[in-house]
Formats: sequence, structure tokens, C-alpha cells
Amino acid sequence: MNNRYKSFKTSLHVTSVLSGAVLATGLTLLAAPAMAQQVGAVNGYVTSPDGTPLSGVAVEAKSPELPSGRVSTTGSNGRYQLSALPPGDYIITYKDSSGRKAERNVRVLLDQKLRINVQMGPSDEVVVVGTKMNLDTGQASLKDSLGEDVINSIPIGQEYRDIQKLIIGAAYSEDGVRGPSVGGSGQDNIYQFDGVDVSLPMFGNLAAEPSSHDIAQVSIVRGGAKAIDFNRSGGAQINTVSKSGTNEFHGEVSYRTEPSSLSADPTTGPISSKTAKHWITVGLSGPIIKDKLFFYGSYYRPTIKVSDRTNNTGTNIIDFNSTRNEYFGKLTFTPTNNILLNGSYRTSDRSGTGESIGPNDLASTAVSGAASQDVINADGSWAIDDTSSLSFKFTDYTLKTSSRPDTLFDLNVSLGDNLPINALDQSGFFRVPVPVQNPATPEEIAYNAFAQSLISQYGPAGTGIGGSSTINNQDFFRTSFQVAYDKTVIAGDFTHDLHFGYKYEKISEDLNRLSNGFGSISAPGGIGRFGPNVFYVATINQMSLVDPTGSSVVPDVIHSESKLQSIEFNDTIENGPWEFNIGVMVSKDILYGQGLKENSQSVSGFELAPGHKYKMHATKWRNMIQPRFGVKFQMSDNDQLFANFARYNPPANSLARAASWARNLRKTIRIQFDQNGNYIGNSAIRSSSGKLFQEGIKPRFINEYLVGWDHNVNDRLLLRFNARYRKGGNFWEDTNNNARTRFNSDPAVAAPPEIAALGDYIPQLNHYRFDGPFPIGGSSYVIAQLDTAHTDYYEAGVQAEYTGDHFYLNGSYVWSRYRGNFDQDNTTTNNDANTFIGSSFLADGAGRQLWNFRDGKLKGDIPTKIKLFGYYQLPWNGRVGAFAQYQSGQPWETWSYVPYSNLTGSRSDTSRYAEQAGSRRSDSHFQFDMSYTQVFKVFGGREIELRADLYNVFNKQTGYNIDPKFSHQDPLAPSSGYGVPTGPGGTYGKPRSFYRPRRLQLTAKARF
Repeated sequence: MNNRYKSFKTSLHVTSVLSGAVLATGLTLLAAPAMAQQVGAVNGYVTSPDGTPLSGVAVEAKSPELPSGRVSTTGSNGRYQLSALPPGDYIITYKDSSGRKAERNVRVLLDQKLRINVQMGPSDEVVVVGTKMNLDTGQASLKDSLGEDVINSIPIGQEYRDIQKLIIGAAYSEDGVRGPSVGGSGQDNIYQFDGVDVSLPMFGNLAAEPSSHDIAQVSIVRGGAKAIDFNRSGGAQINTVSKSGTNEFHGEVSYRTEPSSLSADPTTGPISSKTAKHWITVGLSGPIIKDKLFFYGSYYRPTIKVSDRTNNTGTNIIDFNSTRNEYFGKLTFTPTNNILLNGSYRTSDRSGTGESIGPNDLASTAVSGAASQDVINADGSWAIDDTSSLSFKFTDYTLKTSSRPDTLFDLNVSLGDNLPINALDQSGFFRVPVPVQNPATPEEIAYNAFAQSLISQYGPAGTGIGGSSTINNQDFFRTSFQVAYDKTVIAGDFTHDLHFGYKYEKISEDLNRLSNGFGSISAPGGIGRFGPNVFYVATINQMSLVDPTGSSVVPDVIHSESKLQSIEFNDTIENGPWEFNIGVMVSKDILYGQGLKENSQSVSGFELAPGHKYKMHATKWRNMIQPRFGVKFQMSDNDQLFANFARYNPPANSLARAASWARNLRKTIRIQFDQNGNYIGNSAIRSSSGKLFQEGIKPRFINEYLVGWDHNVNDRLLLRFNARYRKGGNFWEDTNNNARTRFNSDPAVAAPPEIAALGDYIPQLNHYRFDGPFPIGGSSYVIAQLDTAHTDYYEAGVQAEYTGDHFYLNGSYVWSRYRGNFDQDNTTTNNDANTFIGSSFLADGAGRQLWNFRDGKLKGDIPTKIKLFGYYQLPWNGRVGAFAQYQSGQPWETWSYVPYSNLTGSRSDTSRYAEQAGSRRSDSHFQFDMSYTQVFKVFGGREIELRADLYNVFNKQTGYNIDPKFSHQDPLAPSSGYGVPTGPGGTYGKPRSFYRPRRLQLTAKARF
């Protein structure tokens, strides 16, 4: 990164911090009351000892987290409601007109509704003080809410991503991109921080980087959602609420370190290294106006250094260094005791060097990356009266990322240029070819001789040399607004809690992607799909090609955009021990691409228009009706039975870019060269071009059926039992328009007759592409609703949660099966990748169709998951925390192009199943983490905290991410890691990833 670029980044950061802080403060102080369910609630009945309802009883809730308290009054049936309570510890006081009084200590958790029933005795004053573990009566759901004491007391980790290990029923994962499967794809989860969706727009992964030290509480909904808070997650929805200020000033400074000398040696994999990590955290909170306006602010700086790196090339690799600076500020304002406003701003900048070096690549292929993130949030609530409240929320999210090859080539490449074959290591990223094992034909023998000449010139077979292929700038944006109105209506013996909500969200991406020199260079050597004359192929992004005329009107940035709207209505009906939930959410998604505009004179209805935004596809309101039905029976104060049905239409969809017509103008193309490097011709990658949509396709859905039983054994112990089934369907994918019939010449892998009989997905596709006065061209691939595509998830689980005065324990056992023929988590050469939703290797060519051995166990099928975590507070201000888990291994199956060699010229094994999906499984994994914290009181109440976290105590470095590629002969995929042969020394059937080794983290913290 040059000095000019550093200066620009610094000035941009300072400007964004100042402008964001001003905007967040302005929204907080000037906006109308707002919120997005970043709260909990308490309701119940106040009666006399004989059960007679008591009306007119004043109910007041006070907490350090709520500057001015919250008040309510019981109605004619004795019912009261305290809504929109910020999570925290509360004292609830009940007082009638005669002076009788009762008190309860209650812990309100995020997204939790508690029912607290109180009897007012005959005496003048009755005080009931004590905290009981109360059933969450808010919904018949699978939901867990955890407070700051749990989060800070067990060995979790420093990043938001680490919270995923606490999801009951989810496999423990150390993946850095994809989330764990919870009855859906790893891209179906939704991640929120203060209610702000920080999932990667359109892709659904957790790409944002908020740290966990700001989190006060966590709420995890993994099933049984109401039509409240716009939950469209096909997996789990994780929400957090950040810390807030109080009437007292508090601050802390901490330093945490994980030196490489305190870590066990990692299991030998393709890359060996030593890793050292350090974290600096600063926090400060307090009042600005007592009882009215509080503040909280923090600074976070994690650094990572990976040194002594070696890989299969046998050479030392440059160090990897990553530094991040994150700032967070929050204001909490209560102008009156029934209005609560929050405003926050988070900004983060990260830079890294020495990234992305593959197991067979030289150090020159490394890249340097940068990412900046800004999140603005304004939310609040207005308790209009005892029975109604109004709320809304505004958020603005920006994530800008870039990566640059450490080795840049000063080449201005034009279409038609020849390839400098004697300087391939100075022209792009080149993968040295691998000879064919046991050559059997003259073509293969000739290819081996050609490959050997390049091996002699450039190094060992399979080595990646030169520089990284791509210069990438990728920026994401999300703006969201939502409003809700809640009203309680009493009609005879029935109480209706009514909820109405509306949400608008706009998500977008700006992409600028250039090739470094000739991009990725491969050497097919006269064999394969391009024929005997093609010896070299350069895969290059067209936007990086020089226009020799200088008159190009093609924009430098591909802009993709989606607009999402949802309307929700929910009625929770109470009648004695019964509660019925009737709700529905209706959504509409519109995808916008770039490169076309409407023209009624065109056969397709469009004409080419570089840079023009066009409506690519719109789902209709009637096609995304998501009902939510539930029933709950309160057998006693300690037991409730429930059943629930919910339908979800997951929102994440990458097709706004993946199918955009701009990809025809900025498409990825392959340029062919002869044996001497002379230009022959070029062709577009069909699956990487703009695509039309099949008529009448219905949006993806997940239907969920859930039954459960919650049982309070006593005031300390809560048991939960559940069984559920999730079915997914209507999956969209890009595929050959004639895929139903194109690959049917081999009966062993042909489509079933009933599918083949359906013909092309778009019968008039070529007519739209080539005929009439305004042909639009485009791809022979289309976006289609794949026939028979489905997933099925079965689950049975039990969970126990114990809370004592000095002790907390949460244990669970979940059995599940995840089967189907559409596996979004198993489509790439890497187990952990950020892939398009709706445009992956699925259904791309022979061997990748749904009828090619794909019906079986999906990658997320982890049948057994056992988790146990908790802490114990020792008498001497010490605290022991632990996390333990056991889980089954990952399913995998053999991939090979060989069964399909008569149907394709490709030699790529990727995603071509050669046996039934999930036929094999990796080893199971057990892990135990523990922590010890010691607090010392010094200087009049101030504290010094020393802590040690030991992860993977027994050093179980289980291997996973098994290499399924059997043949490893793909000279056209130079950047995908191919080139390691099978047989002795090969990687087929071996783990490519291992759980991290035992490592010790040490922390020192000063707190006041």
C-alpha cells in the first residue's frame, strides 16, 4: 500500500468517524421513537389470594439500563404489561391504592417475554424479593437468551463469529466464512448486532467483524418464529444487544495475548506456521444527564502475525500480518419514562499483508487486503399507554473491501495479444501442469512431454507461480427502515396482543475486478475441451482488457441491487392456560441488474444498455406468504407444552449480480493460445454471464413443524424438549437451458424420464438472444427452479439450564439428520467459501445435475451434537468457566469427472459426484475449553482482573474438510488448488483442515 493510498484511507476514516458520530447523535435526539425488538417484556396477572383480579395496581420497573424506569397499571382482569424493556436486571414494584406492596427481582433477557404473576396479600405491605428462573412465555419457539455474565465467564472468543458455538443443535465450526447449518444452508443464518443485520448483503455470510466485548446479551432463535421482527431466516437468527451506560461512570482497559510459544504445534497440513495474536480493548460508560442520557464507547485493536510459514513448495512464505482498529459509540436517551431512544455508530478498518497463499503456491502469489466497515443505528420505543406502543428503526451498513496482489505486473493486455510463454511467471498466476498418470493415448503421451518441458522451466508440477490473478474492489451496502405498532386488546376472557409491522430494506454491491496481467494461466497442452491446437489458456476479467479504440462506454463498476419489503401481522391470544399465535408475514423482493433496459419492440422485452439499471426479477407478494401458527398450553406455573408451524422465505440471494447482464460486458473470458503463445481466439464462460429467468418460478421456502415441552423442575433448573422437521424446496440455480435432456446419452447418469419430458426451461431462449431488431445475446445458461430440488431436516433435542447463586450450567443433546439433493454447502473446491446463492457449481454441466448421485446426506448432516457450557463463582473472587462439545464428523463423497467423460470435455472433478452424496464421513470431534478468572479489589473498589483461557485442552486436532477430488487432472483450473496427484503422496480422502491446536490466552484487565 503506497503512502498516497494510506493518506487517503486515513483521511477517509477520520471523515467517516466524525460524520457518522454526528449523524448517529442527530438521529438519536431528533428522530421519532424507534426500535426493532431490541428489548424484552414482562407481563402477568395481579390477584388477591383467592384469585380475584386486582385492577388499578401500579406496576413500575426500574433498572440501571433504563434511565427513567417504566410504569404500567393492571386492567380490569388484573393483567399488566411492561413492554419494550431494555435487557438487564430489574426490580418490579407492585403497589395498590391501599398501600399494599410487592417486589420481584427479574432478569429480562433479549427477545424474551416473561410472565410474572403476583398475589397481593391482606397486610399493608408484603415484600417478595428473589429471582426465579421463569419460563419464556413469549412464543412457542426454540430460543435461547444469554446474559453478560455467561458471555464473560466462559471461553468463547473475541469475535462475533465465536458466538455461533453457543447455538444449541449447531455443529461447532472453525470456518471463517460459512456459518453452521441449523436445518438450512450455512448461508441461511441471519446475524444481527443491536438488531442491525450484519450479514453480507446478498450472500448471507457473516463477513462483518464486530467484536464480542461490546455484547451485553445474546438471543438465538433457531425455530418457531412468530410474525414479529421480520424473521425470514432459513437457519438460525442471532441477535445481540450492546452494552449501555448507566448513572455511574465505569471504564476498563484490557490486554489479551496468545503467543505462539503457548500453543501446541499444529497437525502437519499443507501449510505449517506459528501464530501470535494480541488484543487491546478500552471501554468507558456513564451519564451525560443523570437519569436521562447515558453514553457507552469502546476501542478494540486485534493484531495477528503468522510467521515461519512453509507449504508443499518447500520454501518459506512471507509473514501474514493483520491489524484492525474498531471504534464504537452509543447513546441511550429517555426524555420521558415512556420513551427510550438509542443511537450508535461503529467503524472498523482492517489491513492485512501476506494473505491467500495456497498449499502449492510460491510466496510471490500472496495478496494484501483491506476492509472498512461502518454501521449507523438509531432505534427506540414509545410506550403510548398501558396497552400500546410504537416503534421503528433505521440502520445504515457499509462494508468496503479490497485486495491487491503483492506481485503486480505492468502489462496492458488487449484482446488479441500474444502470451509471453517464456515469462509466464511475470505475466499472471500460472499453475505448472501435472502430467497425466499412466498415459494411455498418443495425445496424453504428447501432453506429458509438453508438461515436462514447463516443469523443467518453472518448477515442480502443480506449483502456483507468478502473482495473484485478480485485483478486487468489492463494496457492500444495506439501508433498512422498519416501523411497528403493538396493541393489547381485552375482549371478555380473551386477551389479544396485536402486532403490526413494515420493513423496507435496500441492499447493493459495487464490484470492480481487474486481472493482474493475463490473470490465471493454464496449460491444457492440446488436450481437453479446446482441442489439439490450444496449448495455453488465460482466464481474464474483461473489464481489465484495454480498449484499443479508447471509446468504450462500458462502466468500470458493476452495480447490483435488491429491494426487499415485508409486512407482518401477529395476534397472540391468551385465554386462561391457553395461548394461540396467529400471524403472517408477506414479502416482496425485487432484483436489479445492470446492462439492459426495457424495449417493447424487442423479442425479449429488453435492449442492450451498458451501465443502465434494470429490473431483473421480482417475486410477488402472493408468492411469499409466510404463515406462523402456534399453540401453547400452560399446564402449570412450571410446565408448558407447545406446537408451531412456520414458513420462511430466506432473503439472501446473490442473483442480483450473478445473473446481471453487466457480466456479459464485464464477463470472465478464456483466451486461447497455440504452442508458441500466439493468440487463437476467446470464449466467454457461459455460467459466468448474464442470464434470463425461467417463467413462473416460485421463491425458495423452508416449512417448519415443531413440538416441545418446557419444564421448570424448580426455581433453578429448566428442562426443554423438542422435535421438529424442516423441509426446503423451490431452489433456484443457474443451469444449462437444455439440462433436462442434454446429458441423457448415457443412461447411467441421465435425467429421469419425467424430467426429460419437460424439455427446455425457457423454450424460446435462443429467439430472445439472437432474433429481432434488438438481440441481447447473453448466456445459454438460465436461472431455473430445479426439478425435485429439496432438503429435509429432522431433529430431536433435550436441553437443561441451571442457574444458581454462584453457578450456571447449560447442557444439550441434539440428534438430527439433514438429507436432500440440493447442498449449497458442498459446491466448491473449498469447504469454506463465499459462494453465490442461486449460481454455484450445482446443475452446471454433466455430473453436477441433481440426478447425478446427489440425493443423500448433505454436508451439514451432523447427527450427534452434545454441548455443555457454564461457570462457577468461587468464594475468593475467582471464577471457572468451561465449554465442552462432541459431534459427529462431516459427510463427504468421491468427486470425479471420469463417469461423465463421454458427456464433457472438462477434466475437472469439482462437484461431479461419482458416488452417492454423503457416502463417507470424517472423524468425530471432541473439544474441551476452560478458563479461570481472578479478580482483585484495589484502590477503593477498583478491580484488577487476571484471566487465562485454555482452548482445546486435550489438543484434539481432528481433521475435516476431506479432499473428495479423485482425479486431480484439471489443467483449466489453475487457481483452484489442483495439481496434486492421487496415489502415494496424494490428497484424495485426506483432511485439508484441522481443528486448531491447544492454545493459551492470557488477559490483564483494569476496571473501575
